[in-house]
Amino acid sequence: MNHLPLATSLGKPEQSGSARLHALHILQMSACADKVEALQAMVFDQWQFDPNETWPEPAHLPGRPARPQLVHPSKLKTRAVGTPEGHAGLIHALTHIEANAINLALDIVWRFADLPVDFYRDWLRVAQEEALHFSLLQAHLNRLGFSYGDFPGHDGLWDMAQRTREDVLARLALVPRTLEARGLDATPALRNRLISIGDLAGARLLDIILRDEIGHVAVGNHWFNYLCKQRQLNSGTSSAELAQRFAAPILKGPFNLAARRAAGFSEEELAALV
Repeated sequence: MNHLPLATSLGKPEQSGSARLHALHILQMSACADKVEALQAMVFDQWQFDPNETWPEPAHLPGRPARPQLVHPSKLKTRAVGTPEGHAGLIHALTHIEANAINLALDIVWRFADLPVDFYRDWLRVAQEEALHFSLLQAHLNRLGFSYGDFPGHDGLWDMAQRTREDVLARLALVPRTLEARGLDATPALRNRLISIGDLAGARLLDIILRDEIGHVAVGNHWFNYLCKQRQLNSGTSSAELAQRFAAPILKGPFNLAARRAAGFSEEELAALV
């Protein structure tokens, strides 16, 4: 196990060295802007990807800003999207999801050893795209007269990451293939809500995000199937068993079958959904 430098000694991000350790350093940063800047600065050819490296888990992961306040999902208020607060609240919720998505992609890079180098490259690319999504949504929220942190949020995505921190197969099954895939289903309705109030710019952002998120879920599907084959497991049976073991939310329609198909779900999996 390698020595882990203290998060307080990070300073300005380096431009070379261990890519996986750097992912952990970025994960420890509190400010979302710092995470975005550090990810945007990464040029993968300048970094080393060593699958054998392991580190002790530092306390207080992930690094978070002081706001938004995190509450139980049942405590979140539902506002009419036609009001300024409801409109901003919807964009804020999407911004919060992307902030969490940055953390999830960074966490899978540093946490799980002994995987192909392409695994780590794939998830760092995902982290970079999530950082772009966060920046686009945050800028849109600012144009509405609000800031990230003005509304509370919940911690459901990171909670599942914590529950699956001991097994990369469970992480892949229940984060990208389950929770993030739900975003593929939800996006068309959210897009329509924004169009209904004349927010065409927000709708266009969702088009960009949906396009990229199909790719992110596809990365999850690819590596889940890779590991199932490596472990000589049936992917369909394993997915159902992991969902039950870790109390994953029960999926409810409507389902975006076209997006799920593009993300690599099999016809058998799609049939089981409906």
